[in-house]
Amino acid sequence: MKKLLPFVLILIFKTSIAQNSDLLKYVNPLIGTEKMGHTYPGATAPFGAVQLSPDTDTIPYELNGRYNPDVYKYCAGYRYEDKTIVGFSHTHFSGTGHSDLGDFLVMPTVGALKMNPGIASNTATGFRSAFSHNNETAEAGYYKVKLDDYNIIAELTATTRVGIHQYSFPKSNDAHIILDLMSGIYNYDDKNTWIYVRVESPTRITGYRQTNGWARTRTVYFAMEFSKPFKSYGQKNFEDKQVYKGFWRKFNQNENFPEIAGKKLRMHFDFDTEEHEKILVKVALSPVSQTNALLNLQTEAPGWDFGKMKEQVQELWHKELSKIVIQASEEEKVNFYTAMYHTFINPTVYMDVNGEYKGLDQNIHKATGFTNYTTFSIWDTYRALHPFFNIIQPQRNNDMIHSMMAHYRQFSMRSLPVWSHYANENWCMSGYHSVSVVADAIIKGVYTGDAEEALNACIETSNKRKYEGIGDYIDKGYIPAEKSGTSVSNTLEYAYDDWAIAQLARKLGKQDIYETYMKRAGHWKQVLDKSIGFMRPRLTDGSFKKDFDLLSTHGQGFIEGNSWNYSFFVPHQPVELMQEMGGQKKFGAKLDTLFNMHLPDEFFAHTEDITREGIIGGYVHGNEPAHHVPYLYNTAGQPWKTQAQVRKILEMQYQPKPDGLGGNDDCGQMSAWYIFSSLGFYPLSPGSNIYSIGSPSVNNAVLHLPNNKTFGIEVKNQGKGNVYIQKMTLDGKLYTEYSITHEAIMNGGKLIFYMGSKPYKK
Repeated sequence: MKKLLPFVLILIFKTSIAQNSDLLKYVNPLIGTEKMGHTYPGATAPFGAVQLSPDTDTIPYELNGRYNPDVYKYCAGYRYEDKTIVGFSHTHFSGTGHSDLGDFLVMPTVGALKMNPGIASNTATGFRSAFSHNNETAEAGYYKVKLDDYNIIAELTATTRVGIHQYSFPKSNDAHIILDLMSGIYNYDDKNTWIYVRVESPTRITGYRQTNGWARTRTVYFAMEFSKPFKSYGQKNFEDKQVYKGFWRKFNQNENFPEIAGKKLRMHFDFDTEEHEKILVKVALSPVSQTNALLNLQTEAPGWDFGKMKEQVQELWHKELSKIVIQASEEEKVNFYTAMYHTFINPTVYMDVNGEYKGLDQNIHKATGFTNYTTFSIWDTYRALHPFFNIIQPQRNNDMIHSMMAHYRQFSMRSLPVWSHYANENWCMSGYHSVSVVADAIIKGVYTGDAEEALNACIETSNKRKYEGIGDYIDKGYIPAEKSGTSVSNTLEYAYDDWAIAQLARKLGKQDIYETYMKRAGHWKQVLDKSIGFMRPRLTDGSFKKDFDLLSTHGQGFIEGNSWNYSFFVPHQPVELMQEMGGQKKFGAKLDTLFNMHLPDEFFAHTEDITREGIIGGYVHGNEPAHHVPYLYNTAGQPWKTQAQVRKILEMQYQPKPDGLGGNDDCGQMSAWYIFSSLGFYPLSPGSNIYSIGSPSVNNAVLHLPNNKTFGIEVKNQGKGNVYIQKMTLDGKLYTEYSITHEAIMNGGKLIFYMGSKPYKK
């Protein structure tokens, strides 16, 4: 990875949070902003609906009628290597490999009014500004930067539903605040379907924006207030294709006109300012209405004390981060608490302060007895993020399951989420992994709703015969290669999901359902070519595809991976997989080959999100399907190799710098892997109450559990070379298992690891 200048975090706290505030100083929101991390460095509350952050360019999704590959760099809106900022928008995804959002971009300027962002190579062409990382501060809940072109200091903070801007202006009789209503992430010419703005007073405007993007039917309402009345305002409509303009054309809508609408609008609000004068802007969002957006604003962000609002959100972050207190090196603390910060960004709250939200039926609903959430990147997060929540955030995960069940009830297709946000199912990625999240929560006693209804939702979701080859999977036990380009990976993912459904059925005493889904859980064997020991596409006639490349990620039946990665994707039946591959010795040797091979350059020729830095041998940590694989050495009877590989991944794939992540953080999954693994255990197969033991990288840790108990981890003889477990004790007694149960953790107690520099093989 290329080396970037270190980023120094500056944190000043008031007395009320001075005590134990050291946890916050270790959070660096700039980690993962460069290369493939796709995180954003702005201000958000824990799980906040508002993610207020700088956008450093406006790359279009489409170029000459085709996909523009450069847009992938801007999934989060911010790139560390860019030298200009176009503004600060209020919604972002954290660490995703596809994107949307970027709503309501705000930019302060002085001088001649410019209504285009201009180009990065010449900031004078538009309202964008140059900036320097030397004048940039990023903290949990706070962001600050100097806009060099205008000599303006921009500061951002947020509540759950409100973004708060504070701009310190120079003296000027020509100061402006631009509101760009057409800007967005992964933008294209027709993405905005409609925009409406109402100027209610010289300090308040309201409105909404409808977009057709990754979420094809999304409406976001807003209320915006200024701390100082603007002296004038105006708008520019960039729509040049609208033939019918109605009789609104009677008016000059470009200057001081209180109600405007269109598809491509930017507004400006004009001020006289004194030297160092601060103008605050509050922008509240709602999925329901302008009225609710204003209610959110008035409820969560009354008054104009920016420092107090910053302090309040940082107190929330301190409370969340304090759920795990570790002792470790300074670098390890930055990695650990930044990872915790990332895991507490998504999913996001999706309801107003009165409990109202828009459902998938596009009607208004009210969450009763739970907080409604959205932003479910479940192909990623079922693996470690939601299991992490079952330990540290069980109430929130309970609410997330309630939200998924609301999705199921409201959705015309009657299924649990695949990838959903803002009252839309995006259908991104494969599998029906919500069933894993639901089953894991019920089995671990987290979900408080109707478990039988949840089981029925899982079953109905798993039987959508027309979706992604499920009909063939049910009938034949696999998906034929002729019918799907991801036939093998889909078969494997469905088999795991079906195993999770079986575990839930067993929990509820449904023996017939258990047996049905355990049979389906074994369908992975249908795509294992035992003659070569690898997963392989299978044709309708039952034969295996002849033209087959173990290393290629294209045209071989896999999504975001190759056969080397997916041949180990049987997390629910690792012992059976090992037996099918020839037993412990051969299984361990195959794992050795995976971690020690050299991939040719052709492997990277057609991949957007994987580079050589994100790979160890053939193990691709930046893509989730292999996240459990290092722990399979435990199954192979070689736990010391799990210990060595886990510590190697922790060191190589997570570093405290902007390009320090080995792949997309994917809404917290990469970070959840880090947290689990640095503590010494990992959920090999969610839906089970068993965690696989690895090698802790912290010195000590205390998990403050929601039941007022604590689970302690102590590491004796910790050191960079001491990666091997020599012995363990649990509550003072010798512990000889290479796994630990969920109940043992939640009951509280203390696990002590004794480490050494040589493998313990007895």
